[in-house]
Amino acid sequence: MRAQLARVDAVIVQAVIAGALSFSHLHDLADAAGQGGWKAWAYPVSVDLLLVAAWRRMREQQRTEQPAGGPRLWFLIALAASLGANIATAGLLDLDDVPASLRVVVAGWPAVAFFGGTLLAHTPRTSPEPSGSAPLADTETSTAPAAVEELHRDALPTPSTDPDAAPEPTAEPVAAPAPAPASPAVSLPPALVDRAQALAEEHRATTGHPADPDHVRVRLGLPPSMTASVAAHL
Repeated sequence: MRAQLARVDAVIVQAVIAGALSFSHLHDLADAAGQGGWKAWAYPVSVDLLLVAAWRRMREQQRTEQPAGGPRLWFLIALAASLGANIATAGLLDLDDVPASLRVVVAGWPAVAFFGGTLLAHTPRTSPEPSGSAPLADTETSTAPAAVEELHRDALPTPSTDPDAAPEPTAEPVAAPAPAPASPAVSLPPALVDRAQALAEEHRATTGHPADPDHVRVRLGLPPSMTASVAAHL
């Protein structure tokens, strides 16, 4: 715990020292460029606030996987202003005779900082879409086959549980392919009868020939033993 507090204290002390030195350099440069009085103290505040605001917005957009080009641009502009002031006051620039170009840059900084701060403050914040959500179209597509299968299952006749009922004849395997033995016609549900007749009419209208009961049975998804039942209702 003490080691962690010591690390935090060292970071805070380092940040305070660096901030104070940068603040002083910006103040001295603004004062030398003709911005005296309270204006010289406002310049460092403006530069540092723009730097922190651009950094926070850039981190927010990176966490939500959004483009962060705008905040990154304003962060670099504020960083260049801070570094430029620190370097200029290191003896490379005569503060008693500041060039006119630097005076123009210092005088135009408030407008640039105001424009950048306004853009950063009014950039819309959008939350990322949840990764677990699925599109509605995919959900409807996945439920469609299940609904069709349930319709076919409901349309099939329920096997009789009467012990006296005769079991349905089953086809014995033969060596050569042969037509399946005819099975007694079983009454179909009205919905399935309507569907079978509609398929037969569709086949007749398309080809001009009567529909094959076995073909209609396959279209309905019924077992081969139901061919006779389908043929009885066509």
